[in-house]
Amino acid sequence: MNLDRLLKPERVAVIGVSTSNDNHPANVIFKKLQFRYPVDVCAVNNRGGELHGVPVYSGIQSIPGSIDLAIIAVRASYSPQILKDCIENGVGGAIIVSGGFAETGNVALQNQVVKIAMDADFPVIGPNCLGYFSPGKVDTFILPSERMETPRAGGVAIISQSGAFLVDLLVKFSKHGIGVSQAVSIGNKAVIREIDLLNYLKDDPATNVVVLYIEGFEKNEGRAFAEAATCIGKPVVVIKSGKSAAGSRAVSSHTASIAGDYKVFSEVFAQHGIIEAQNEYEILSYCKVLNTYPRNIRNNIGIITISGGHGVAATDMCASRGFVLPDIPEEVRQKIYQRLSPSVRDIATISNPVDLTASAIDEDFIAAYDEMTNLPDYDAFLMLVLPYSTGVSVDIGAKVSNPSKKRIRPLVAYIPHMAKYQAFIEGFELNGVPVSDSIEGAVMMLEGMRRYQPCSVR
Repeated sequence: MNLDRLLKPERVAVIGVSTSNDNHPANVIFKKLQFRYPVDVCAVNNRGGELHGVPVYSGIQSIPGSIDLAIIAVRASYSPQILKDCIENGVGGAIIVSGGFAETGNVALQNQVVKIAMDADFPVIGPNCLGYFSPGKVDTFILPSERMETPRAGGVAIISQSGAFLVDLLVKFSKHGIGVSQAVSIGNKAVIREIDLLNYLKDDPATNVVVLYIEGFEKNEGRAFAEAATCIGKPVVVIKSGKSAAGSRAVSSHTASIAGDYKVFSEVFAQHGIIEAQNEYEILSYCKVLNTYPRNIRNNIGIITISGGHGVAATDMCASRGFVLPDIPEEVRQKIYQRLSPSVRDIATISNPVDLTASAIDEDFIAAYDEMTNLPDYDAFLMLVLPYSTGVSVDIGAKVSNPSKKRIRPLVAYIPHMAKYQAFIEGFELNGVPVSDSIEGAVMMLEGMRRYQPCSVR
């Protein structure tokens, strides 16, 4: 199936718009597209009429010109005929946001929708979903804009069976500065499934990382999914629900999926280099770092800090995940020592971690990092930046990061996320160094790179 018109629509029809109830889900979608997104949107209701001075068409066949995307927000039983009308009139694809299909036991109706779509090679997202969101381009979610916080455009694509989980993740991405290329709520995934979207995103230049929330697969689909995820050439992060017996039952009632044996899923994911996240915080860390560094690292980490306590905490967290902190060769220690500012030269601890002490200035960070990054002993670096230290300036991120564009080894940083420290954070992130708001999150970033296995090494 060709998904281009479905996912890159220029002209959209919202089917089910009410002329008397502005709070109807179809009306929410219509108004949002009409006023906030660069698409030509048409309202459809079988009674026709007018909505706030805009014509309401009686059917898809009544709209002059072609339609790329039909958003269907009507009673479930009407969906088969509407799909037939869309197909007959050359629509590019449809999103069925309505519920009342297999998730409520109405398997026959869902199968009817599937047959109509598959016979015509017609792409359908849903049913029982929120549909599609792409920052600044299109939003089919039934949530008013004032009730959502959406992230900026960026390199992470999200595919989710749960619409609410997807919205929650978008809010967290926005808060943590993670940009999104597109987000798809697939609901019952009756026609378009994860594998279809992975194959599409494989060639999407705007997408660097794909993250999926998965409740279950059809019988024998799990391994096919793993093989598809292996072949897209981009990091794939998965969070799997339905791990417990109770969770499996909840999955079945939510989107009529087969949850399956979680242990089997987890083992297959690991075998295929798919990065499994256990919670939303791991998703945030993995997506943030792999959007910047879609590469694999080994175990050897260098840490630079101005707080001994933070250095110890980072060391323990690295060790608990199997990372190693190689010591610094004596000749390199001497080079760092000679480059340190006089106020810290005799009080700094030049080992790994390097503790520059609270008296350090920006140039001390640069001295340690410059000398260590040239060593083959280290695969990646973690910098612990405490902006309440008076010697550290708001320019430290830019100073450290600019030369790092030429480096081979990745650098991640920890800075507390507070409004007053935003300039510190931006100095790193605008120059391609991801920043976490916790030491644990920064170590998770390192873990995300280590667990990513590009196709060439599988």
